[in-house]
Amino acid sequence: MNLEGQIRIPSGCAIAAVISKEGKKMTGEKIVEAMKPMHDRSNGLGGGFAAYGIYPEYKDFYALHMFYDDRATRKSCEQFLKERFEIVKSEIIPTRKSPSITDEPIIWRYFVSPLKSVLASMQLDEKEFVARTVMKINTEMTGAYVFSSGKNMGTFKAVGFPEDVGVFYKLDEYEGYSWTAHGRYPTNTPGWWGGAHPFTLLDYSIVHNGEISSYDANRRFIEMFGYKCTLQTDTEVITYIMDYLIRVKGLTLSEAASVIAAPFWSTIENKTDSYDKDKHIYLRTLFPSLLVTGPFSIVLGFDGGLMALNDRLKLRSMVVGEKDDKVFIASEEAAIRTMEPDAENIWAPAGGEPVIIKVKEGAY
Repeated sequence: MNLEGQIRIPSGCAIAAVISKEGKKMTGEKIVEAMKPMHDRSNGLGGGFAAYGIYPEYKDFYALHMFYDDRATRKSCEQFLKERFEIVKSEIIPTRKSPSITDEPIIWRYFVSPLKSVLASMQLDEKEFVARTVMKINTEMTGAYVFSSGKNMGTFKAVGFPEDVGVFYKLDEYEGYSWTAHGRYPTNTPGWWGGAHPFTLLDYSIVHNGEISSYDANRRFIEMFGYKCTLQTDTEVITYIMDYLIRVKGLTLSEAASVIAAPFWSTIENKTDSYDKDKHIYLRTLFPSLLVTGPFSIVLGFDGGLMALNDRLKLRSMVVGEKDDKVFIASEEAAIRTMEPDAENIWAPAGGEPVIIKVKEGAY
C-alpha cells in the first residue's frame, strides 16, 4: 500500500496570491501562512514568493536579485554591472539560518539605474536594456543568475517548502500591496534554486501549477526574439511570453490571456459578437506558437495588479475570494481561509477566463 508522500501527485504544486485594491501594505506573514494547508502539494524542491511595493525608498531603481555560486563570480558580475548601470545600493539579501534550507548560494541584491550614455549608444529604452542584460548574465555568466529584475518589487525563492522559504527570507519584515506564492512539486525538471517559482522578468512574475506540453514550440518561438530559457523549468517560458505580448507587442492583459489560453476554433466560430470573433481569429492566427497547452493555473503579478488564469479546459484547480478591498487567489479554498477566515464570494474562474485585479490609480 502506498503511503502519502510515496506517490507522485500529478496535480501537485500550490499557488496563492493576495492584493489590496486600495494599495494597502501587508507583511508577507499571511501569504506564508497560506501555504501551510497546501503543504502536501509540494515536495520540498522549491518554494518562492513575489512581492510588490516593498522597496518604496528605491522605487525608481531596478532591484536586481542575484544568486552567485561563489565570490569570484560575484566580483566579475559586479564589474559587468558597473559598466552598464549606476549602482545606488549593493547588499546581501538578509536571511535567517534554517535547518530546512541548505546549500544556499550567495544571495545578493542591487538597486540600479541604466547609464544614459549606454542607453544612447545602444538606442534602447530602459526596459529592453534591462531585459537584455538579464538574458546576457543568465546565459553567459556561469554561476550567476538574475532571478528578479523589476522596480519596487522582488522575488524570493529557494529549494525548500514555501513556508520555510518565507521564514528564511524574513518576509514578515517586508510590506507590499500584492503578494504571490508557490510551492513546487517538480514532475519532469530538476529542483534547484533558480528553478523555483516565481519566474520573473522586469516587473512580471509568474507562479504556475501544471505542466506545459507545448513548451518546446513556445520556447523555440520566443527565443527568436532574444529571450533565452536557462532556468531548466517549463514555467519560465510563460514569463517571457507575457513580457513579449504585453510590453513588446502592446497587447492588453485579456488579449494576452486569449493568446496563451486561446478559445477552441469551434468556440470562436460560435461567437455572436463580430468584433470579438474577429479579434480572436486575429490573435490565434498571429500567435499560434504561443498557445500554451497542457494543464495550468497561473497567477501573473505585475506593477499595480494581478491576473489569474486557468487553461481552457480547467485542468488545474484555482479559487478566488474577496474581503473588503482585498482579493485572494489560491489552489485551494483552505489557503484563502487561512489568509482571511471571513472571505466572501468564493468562486472558481472558468477555463481560459482571466481574472484581472488592479490597484486603484495612485494608491501606492
